[in-house]
Amino acid sequence: MKHNQSKTLARNLRADATTVLFQILEQGKSARECLPAMQLLHKDQDKAWLQEMVYGVLRQLPLLQYWLRHLLETPLKNKFKITEHLILLGFYQLAFSRVSQHAAVSETVNACHSLRVEAMRGLVNGILRNFIRNETSSNKPDDEQINSGLPKWLYKKLAQAYPENFLGLLAQIESKAPIWLRVNRKQIAAADFQQKLQEHAIDFSLSSHHPDAIILTKSMDITQLPGFEQGWFAVQDGAAQLAAAYLAPQENQKVLDCCAAPGGKTGHLLEVADNLDLTALEIDHQRANKIEENLHRLGHQANLLIGDASQPQTWWDNQQFDRILLDAPCSATGIIRRHPDIKWLRKATDIQSLVAIQQAILDALWPLLKINGSLLYATCSILPEENYQQIEHFLSRTPSAKLDPDFPHDKHHPGRQILPGEQQMDGFYYCRLIKSGENNA
Repeated sequence: MKHNQSKTLARNLRADATTVLFQILEQGKSARECLPAMQLLHKDQDKAWLQEMVYGVLRQLPLLQYWLRHLLETPLKNKFKITEHLILLGFYQLAFSRVSQHAAVSETVNACHSLRVEAMRGLVNGILRNFIRNETSSNKPDDEQINSGLPKWLYKKLAQAYPENFLGLLAQIESKAPIWLRVNRKQIAAADFQQKLQEHAIDFSLSSHHPDAIILTKSMDITQLPGFEQGWFAVQDGAAQLAAAYLAPQENQKVLDCCAAPGGKTGHLLEVADNLDLTALEIDHQRANKIEENLHRLGHQANLLIGDASQPQTWWDNQQFDRILLDAPCSATGIIRRHPDIKWLRKATDIQSLVAIQQAILDALWPLLKINGSLLYATCSILPEENYQQIEHFLSRTPSAKLDPDFPHDKHHPGRQILPGEQQMDGFYYCRLIKSGENNA
């Protein structure tokens, strides 16, 4: 045990943060994939620092790269490429963190040894010292895209989609998202849970639009909150919490929750209506395991199926559903402030293929819905082609699909587009469709 602990203490935090950045930016891995694995090698107080540094670099990447181009004469290649990511991390510490200049320089230079680029020590040291000497952090370009922290393709798309509130949208995307909890009303009353938090001196606020919600005032280890093991609550953003109310399942109904992982909405549906015959469908085995884990902790049960939503003939038993929730695969552009790696993992060319997948799933699921039943289409995207345009195209080719007039549609488009920061929520889109009996597909 002592031997393992000494190994943990000997790790270089900057080297490990740089390795995670390299895996995301050069190898296309998600932060969810590689950051927790690296955090396991560190003490608790260093886990938060690692995330803060990695996410910080991802948020400010265009500006950090702009500075790098001015201070690094020739791009580095092959095994030395990782050094560029180390320098970016050094810039972030010097410009945006509370790390002292001395520690930022010396510890970042020392990371060269752990990264096996010992020959780069002099270069890293020289560039970071020039950064300080030249007061480079005050040198920001007159280029809104670089200062926005977004890749060019996404910057252009959002500028086109939201010309009236574009600057406000950029500010919200770059802000840090609050932690929302959803009280599991099957386990504890909201007022009782609030009292438990107060007893533990945990600050929180409430939302007038979300009866089951708690918003934590500061981030903390969720597993240390009262009632975690007992399933008193789930972590779920306010926008995602609207799904249960918008689908509005009734007691004893047959419900399909499509693309259900990690199971947050599945759990909420089981909490708002009794005796649901709920099927949770997920294409990925590992993600399906996450649904099972989450439901088990909350004390819920559902029929869990592994299957492709666009191929119901491989898993459907021909019994139609009263309600279908389609939380469609999407660009996840609405949750960038929570997962800044999305900006750099997504490419402009991905959007067209995602739109095609969404279309295929919508068309495949519609026959599974009973007449007068409702389908709630949801994404965590803020791109029109994945949202209201997708619904407009579906309505134009599906005579039996109608917009639900009781749903809160936007002024000019079908469905409700929530933008990041609205009522402290993530970016999300919802639209509820009703199936009529005419020309039934």
